[in-house]
Amino acid sequence: MVLAVAIGAGAGLGSVVFRWCIQAFTHLFSGHADYTASPGSHNPHVPWLGPYFVLLAPVLGGLLYGPLVNRFAKEARGHGVPEVMLAVAQGGGRISPKVAVVKTLASALTIGSGGSVGREGPIVQIGSALGSTLGRVAQVTEGRMKLLVACGAAGGIAATFNAPLAGVFFAMELILGTFSAEAFGATVLASVTASVIGRAAFGDVAFLNLPAFHVDHLAQYALFALLGVVAAVVGVGFSRFLYLVEDTCDWAWRGPEWLRPAVGGLALGLVLLVLPQMYGVGYPVLEKATEGGYAVGFLLLLLVGKMVATSLTIGIGGSGGVFAPSLFIGAMLGAAYGIGVRDLLPGTAGAVGAYALVAMGAVFAGAARAPITAVVILFELTGEYSIILPLMLAIVLATGVSRLLSRDTIYTLKLSRRGIDLDGPARGAPIGAQDVGTVMEPLPSPLPSSTALSDAADLLSLSGHGALPVVDDTGNYVGVVTAQAVAEALAEQADTAPARVGQLTEPPAPVTVDQPLAHALPALLSTAGTGVPVLDTAHGKPVGWLSHHSALRAVHTAAA
Repeated sequence: MVLAVAIGAGAGLGSVVFRWCIQAFTHLFSGHADYTASPGSHNPHVPWLGPYFVLLAPVLGGLLYGPLVNRFAKEARGHGVPEVMLAVAQGGGRISPKVAVVKTLASALTIGSGGSVGREGPIVQIGSALGSTLGRVAQVTEGRMKLLVACGAAGGIAATFNAPLAGVFFAMELILGTFSAEAFGATVLASVTASVIGRAAFGDVAFLNLPAFHVDHLAQYALFALLGVVAAVVGVGFSRFLYLVEDTCDWAWRGPEWLRPAVGGLALGLVLLVLPQMYGVGYPVLEKATEGGYAVGFLLLLLVGKMVATSLTIGIGGSGGVFAPSLFIGAMLGAAYGIGVRDLLPGTAGAVGAYALVAMGAVFAGAARAPITAVVILFELTGEYSIILPLMLAIVLATGVSRLLSRDTIYTLKLSRRGIDLDGPARGAPIGAQDVGTVMEPLPSPLPSSTALSDAADLLSLSGHGALPVVDDTGNYVGVVTAQAVAEALAEQADTAPARVGQLTEPPAPVTVDQPLAHALPALLSTAGTGVPVLDTAHGKPVGWLSHHSALRAVHTAAA
């Protein structure tokens, strides 16, 4: 608890410094607090350049952050969240402390000089690096180290966006990938502490200023549902386009990596000259779109322009997040969709801004596949609860359609392209790469489902296993019964307790002979017994038994 509070305080202070750096560099490079509030205007520092200063700003920024990242922390390049996910899944939660400093400066320089990226990725990596550093100083166990990394991520999101709940769920849903009472308690402490510091610095107001929206007609739910499906396609498309541009930049660049952001900044500057609304994060443009301030054609141009500008910023080696661009793209899509349905169904469609708000969450859910985070963070960013039902509907549909369209998310795709599977073994790990069929034990004798509990207790005690497979009267496999379940049933009152094994049988997560051991370990660890049956791939019949002992023997075999 003390460590969680300390990390929350560090993440809160880190977010204040990060926001200040962004504001300082934005004013330095553009002469404005936020250039997108008056896009196309001149820079008062160099008025003789007029609007053409945007051609030089990304180049100058790249000359500063390119050598910084290349020399001190190459992992600070890009959007940051995948690196944190990898550190938690396969690196024991270890993140270099210098990442926090380098990421702060590199991301602030990127955004301040016109890079069309967001703040969430950098602040997650900054907070996580602080958590990992404090964990090493306190010499905590690996499990606690991962939790402290998540606390840093939660605190960073909470303080930066004034969204304490979103910080908690972002950390558990995306960073840890699991929910538990301990994780919830620790991340809440960090999130609350960071939020108190963030509110003291920035005020207790919603991050985005949007008008109130309401659902006035039941038919609108069908329109929101269709929008969720469309948003999923756009979110997945954004993910693919992002890495397509990155591949193109990798293919085209032949010079030193430290110079790449500066040279690539010329291309980014051309995009900013054509569409100055792409400069930096672009929240003023987003808010204007939700208010119906743009025509449909220009909204679609802004949507495509944001995809190009964000992908180019990341592709040339910039440092920044993809959450804010996802919101921006969603707002443009939703506003254009809202105007379209309003023209088609003027008495039914309702406010254009409602569709923009819903699409913001749906596009992020389609790209990141984090529905709980998407719902909570949109509510907290806007303070709009009246739109929560259509928001939930569209986000869930977007998540489901995204899963059908793509195996990876915008975060995991970066890792899978490098041959890294978060659910698989780390490279060089002594356990995990073997097939289950090569390490499994012989299948224990199964219990008929009609076996009395007292007889099952005797057989389980003699078997040496904490669980046994169960078959029905025809010999077909139906699941597993554990010693724990039998013991609990025998301790209940006789008139209410189950009498036969079949009433306690539950099918565990399927494990097959050709499955990598690393993918089978979660099923093994989640069982109440000491093992799980291994199924034949073709027929689904149990042919062996995977236990903790057989998994550990794989380490000895690999070493030999």
